[in-house]
Amino acid sequence: MSVRLKKISALIQEELSLIFLHKVQDPELGLVTITNVKVTPDLKIAKVYISILDKSKREYVMNHIESLKGFLRTELAHRVRIKNTPELNFYLDDTLDYVEKMEELFNKIRKDDSKEHN
Repeated sequence: MSVRLKKISALIQEELSLIFLHKVQDPELGLVTITNVKVTPDLKIAKVYISILDKSKREYVMNHIESLKGFLRTELAHRVRIKNTPELNFYLDDTLDYVEKMEELFNKIRKDDSKEHN
């Protein structure tokens, strides 16, 4: 990824985070974090990865964000000065789930290992 694309991705990530913080007034969403943004080389599509703290609300939050796409893109267009504002595609970032699962496995291994040595 070029330096320009990285800068644009970082700018979009920062601005979307601010939009969620200040403009999206829905307490039902809970804690939503923009973890990464990847922009295609032609700047037409931005893949936005989000982390949702409350696992039980993930489907609701993803659907709600999907319904806000037009609003989010318009807000982004007002804040980011690039020729064309990219289309926003949202994806669930489940990296923390993976880390949590790996941590559980390591703890289980340590626990089993300590039982064998006692």
